[in-house]
Amino acid sequence: MKKALITGVTGQDGSYLTELLLSKGYEVHGIVRRASTMNRERIDHIKRDEHAKGNKLFIHYGDLADGEQISDIVYNIKPDEVYHLGAQSHVRVSFDIAEYSGNVTGLGTTRILEAIRRGNKKIKFYQASSSEMFGSAKPPQNENTPFAPRSPYACAKLYSYWMARNYREGYKLFICNGILFNHESPRRGENFVTRKVTMGIAAILAGKQKYLYMGNLEAKRDWGFTPEYVEAMHKMLQHKTSGDYVIGTGETHSVKEFIEKAFAYAGLDWKKYVKIDPRYYRATEVDVLLANAEKAKKILKWTPKVTFSDLVKIMVDSDMRKAGLLSIGQGDEIIRKKFSAKWWQKD
Repeated sequence: MKKALITGVTGQDGSYLTELLLSKGYEVHGIVRRASTMNRERIDHIKRDEHAKGNKLFIHYGDLADGEQISDIVYNIKPDEVYHLGAQSHVRVSFDIAEYSGNVTGLGTTRILEAIRRGNKKIKFYQASSSEMFGSAKPPQNENTPFAPRSPYACAKLYSYWMARNYREGYKLFICNGILFNHESPRRGENFVTRKVTMGIAAILAGKQKYLYMGNLEAKRDWGFTPEYVEAMHKMLQHKTSGDYVIGTGETHSVKEFIEKAFAYAGLDWKKYVKIDPRYYRATEVDVLLANAEKAKKILKWTPKVTFSDLVKIMVDSDMRKAGLLSIGQGDEIIRKKFSAKWWQKD
């Protein structure tokens, strides 16, 4: 039985990856940061079902800012694969806590790499890199596009990217950088733009909210469906050689387009409900992100099936269902037809 260690296990990506790996017979270990409040709702259902399904999920307390803790965890677990997803991952917030973002998102990666280098060089390592590293680079962006980061978050991720490459080349470690473009789902954090929109729609329909306050509506992103993206992560570490891969859909859509489609799907005129609030603008903006994922298609045989329109419906359905406004919607049928994986839990 393979062992996997996941940082950021309670996040959107971590929870889906956990389900995928458990479905493949892995023993999964996740690192969570001890805090005064519990934040494990994305993996609670996995723990509840653990006995019935025979799953093996183990949770460990650790902090990416503490190298000794990380080293101890890696040494004691002795994983075959490490998926490093943990970070201070909100781009807008990184402007407010730049030093913390650099310490956790940047140096946290070095702490794990050192633990692997000193403990067991056979461990395969996945680094969650980000399309934000491309910043103002001209689209489309692929593995050879020069980076031009536009936020403290992106700078920290770029530091991690280059450290991963240096450890791969210098110490002959199996390390992959997955440069994932925006990927969304019903488990997306509530302060991220797509989820903010779909939750806002549900609240408006439920009479709990009058308006949705947004920032820059013209920013364009390449948006995909997260369960498909964690499959790409796993494929990278199963390939015979390590490398770096851009993962995305090859389409770009503005925040305004997402809002228009989401409101229209819910039967609302977005112009009546959306207002602009300058507080939500970034100090420096990334205008257009567009993936060229031909390398992943050719080498990993990975291609996304869920379209932008599909994604919008899936997310609106989910938040409407949570608000008690919907039982089954078009998004559920889309998943049934296009996303055949049995490991994924609906919400």
